[in-house]
Amino acid sequence: MNTVKKTLASFLVIAAALVSTSANANSAGDAKVRAAGEATVAKVEEAVSLLDKGDKDEALKALGDVRQLQKEFRYEQTERLRQRAGDKLKVARDEIEKGDANAVASLKATLDLYKEMMKVYSAAH
Repeated sequence: MNTVKKTLASFLVIAAALVSTSANANSAGDAKVRAAGEATVAKVEEAVSLLDKGDKDEALKALGDVRQLQKEFRYEQTERLRQRAGDKLKVARDEIEKGDANAVASLKATLDLYKEMMKVYSAAH
């Protein structure tokens, strides 16, 4: 009987360790996704500001950062929004490169999509 108690106690300790490790890994992943989302929104806002000032080259650099950051900003419930935002980002980038007057509006529409993603993500976490 004593051996059964020791075995059961060992299993409980192992199970508790696994649950603890899983929770820590999940919160670290959540923090990474949240940081990427916040940085993505900040970079798009920076690009809009730079474009308003007429600094096309710096705005394009900021959008390059956005392209990389959005890859980390992944959450299953916002995947479709992320795809749409990526498409809008490509359109805005092309418009900026061509000097199109509609570039700022496209960039602001992209920003709205990323903000919507943050709302959905924040509500779930």
